[in-house]
Amino acid sequence: MRQILFVSVAAVIFFAACNSGSESAASNDSMTTKTTDTAAKMEEAIPPVPAIPAGAKVYFKNLKDGQNVTSPLKVEMGADGISVDSSGHVVANSGHHHLLIDSGDSIPMGVVVPKDSLHLHFGNAQKETTIQLTPGKHRLALQFADGIHRSYGSKLSTAITVNVKK
Repeated sequence: MRQILFVSVAAVIFFAACNSGSESAASNDSMTTKTTDTAAKMEEAIPPVPAIPAGAKVYFKNLKDGQNVTSPLKVEMGADGISVDSSGHVVANSGHHHLLIDSGDSIPMGVVVPKDSLHLHFGNAQKETTIQLTPGKHRLALQFADGIHRSYGSKLSTAITVNVKK
């Protein structure tokens, strides 16, 4: 009697394990398909980085490369051939400024500009700011980006070095 009970229990466990595995595999396949579908839909929803209008450029209005300055430093940002607009939506022929402090000359095209103390965002279409810099040489780069902070790359960037006096 015990032997029959043992065989019956073993059979139930065996079949349950086999069945569970195939359901799990089917469930995993279903999850993979759903994840892939969701990623594809998200990719479709995000438009490509807009084309850069011919002749568009960004520049520092009040600063020159190699200039001696004091801190706090007023920075005036300019853009020609492209509209300065608020962030939030991708709109052709527009974007907004970012100021990179000692963080390279530009961000590669299509890469979202980081947001930290060395990568300042001006998503409200600001064209000027005041920054604090320590004495010494600093590299400032003006980087233009689209409405969702994706860089327009080196074509819409300019960089200068300033020397902050004590």
